[in-house]
Amino acid sequence: MTDDRRSAAPSGAAACPARSGGAPHPLAPGGAGRAAADALLRAAGAVVPVLLPGEVPAVAVTRHEVLREVLAHPEVAKDACHFAALHDGTVPPGWPLTTFATVDGMTTADGAEHRRLRGLVTKVFTGRRVAALRPRVAALTAGLLDGLPGAAAADGTVELRRHFAYPLPMSVICELLGVDAALRDRLHELSNLIVSTADGAQAAHREIIAVLTRVAEARRADPGDDLTSALLAAQEEDGDRLSARELVGTLLLMIIAGHETTLNLITNAVRALCTDRGQLELVQGGRATWDDVVEETLRYDSPVAHFPFRYPVRDLEIGGTVVPRGTPMLASYSAAGRDPDAYGPDADRFDITRRPAARHLSFGHGPHYCLGAPLARLEATVALEALFTRYPALDLAVPDAELPPHPSFVGNSTQVLPVRLGG
Repeated sequence: MTDDRRSAAPSGAAACPARSGGAPHPLAPGGAGRAAADALLRAAGAVVPVLLPGEVPAVAVTRHEVLREVLAHPEVAKDACHFAALHDGTVPPGWPLTTFATVDGMTTADGAEHRRLRGLVTKVFTGRRVAALRPRVAALTAGLLDGLPGAAAADGTVELRRHFAYPLPMSVICELLGVDAALRDRLHELSNLIVSTADGAQAAHREIIAVLTRVAEARRADPGDDLTSALLAAQEEDGDRLSARELVGTLLLMIIAGHETTLNLITNAVRALCTDRGQLELVQGGRATWDDVVEETLRYDSPVAHFPFRYPVRDLEIGGTVVPRGTPMLASYSAAGRDPDAYGPDADRFDITRRPAARHLSFGHGPHYCLGAPLARLEATVALEALFTRYPALDLAVPDAELPPHPSFVGNSTQVLPVRLGG
């Protein structure tokens, strides 16, 4: 699948300024003013030079149609063997984003290797298994809702992200994988550090790998009715299984993606509905569905802002710009979600009755489309419907503008979500 041929810039295509002296946009952890920053990136072009922490140059793909093309492009790879700066000394030692490039598993594999790894996971993480989780998701949700009044501070506010949006998906994914409940908070802390791209990200990666290695060893010694045990037993027709490193890399992916994305999705949906009560009234009055709420939240306020990495395997024209071989590319889901070319002049408006011609890309597109999308949708719809049914007057306890952003340019949400339950 690797094509090392060099190509000249096609006629009419601009050379990427990331390699030709233009001023790249710095991407620093912290999403303050995300919508405004995304608008600036889109205005700069469909493929925009950016500067990652450590002064590592990259490009962000900001427009819907171009991002859709990139996500399925046969000459855009995921394997870090194509990441030029990782091998030429440009990337500094201890670089906090190394984990995203080098973790073992299907997110950093291409071609036949990706199909093998994804096939083994798909064999056990089936639609039937996800659908069977609905009663358990509903029960966990009900228990968390019962506990919200007791979690209120002295002023009556409840930190909904901490006491509801986080424990629901974390409990579900850990139960699904057979992870002991005592490990859940630490796994969340470690995954938060990794996603934050802060200086402690590599140490967090080493620790989470050690924890998940112990989880895999425990399930190997004592298999149960869980996904880790099923992954240990799964093999292809030719007898190929996940290696120990591939298994742990898969568990890492499922732990982080399996709760961080849904945590942000639930948080962002509650925030949007509380900020625009008219939209909440539409769904409470039966004029829209909770599925509509989830899909519009995924478009309007994607749980993932800029996801690393992909690499052109040769100098490649993308969106009218030639991106040099080996340049790391970010999938800018939050920017593409508000692209007016795809969603119209009101793309910045949260509208659960929207019926766009373009389907959002927040779960990806092409061979690496998110395997966990059905589970995230299930959890979010169950959680939101139950939350606003139990507490229909729930509202933000502080003005929306005062909510602090999550300290990451990968994850996209607010750091806390203080609410009053009302009623």
